[in-house]
Amino acid sequence: MERTELTRERHRASRDTSSLYRLLDSQIIGHVAIQTDHGPLVLPTAIARVEDQLLMHGSVASGWMRRAKRGEQVSVAVTQVDGVIVARSSFESSIRYQSAVIFGRPEPVDDERKLWALTVLTEKLIPGRTAEIREPSAREIAQTMVLSIPIHEWSLKISNGWPDDGPEDVATSVWAGVVLDQPGTGRILEAPDLAAGVPVPSSVRALAHRSMPLGDAGS
Repeated sequence: MERTELTRERHRASRDTSSLYRLLDSQIIGHVAIQTDHGPLVLPTAIARVEDQLLMHGSVASGWMRRAKRGEQVSVAVTQVDGVIVARSSFESSIRYQSAVIFGRPEPVDDERKLWALTVLTEKLIPGRTAEIREPSAREIAQTMVLSIPIHEWSLKISNGWPDDGPEDVATSVWAGVVLDQPGTGRILEAPDLAAGVPVPSSVRALAHRSMPLGDAGS
């Protein structure tokens, strides 16, 4: 089996490159996994996509980046949480999300393109900022390593559904639905199979309030 194939919930797999790119472009953090002499290591790092390449940067003293520069394979996980699926049981409750894993051997960006790559990363974090500040000095550039990993071997998993409750649970008067994790909205969505008149419980209202200003949660 290819490492990009899902072993569970294969119906959630997507091979749509545009969906992958939208996910990568919407996030600023990726979690890099690499094998070290002391065991596996996972670290968060800033990311930016340029066409079919994913850029990552750090100090030239970074242990994982030095290993990657020598040709070690890595995987980079990027995840966006879209909401919480509130089922009628704890077993069926889960998360709405989009999650990608990219596999490959990163290559160092050469000195001639390093300033360009750092500009791309800065603009990803703070759009428009590079026009307001000085360029990195030669010393700062020399102290920074930029790696590029090709987006050629990857998997994408998308969970965007509703509670998958069984008939016995659906027949109860327990509330079910989705709380969207959108700052400023905290929207509460009822499950399509929810019986009329079932009130939104306090736990769901509290969850929605956690994502938005107090008093603005929907119902």
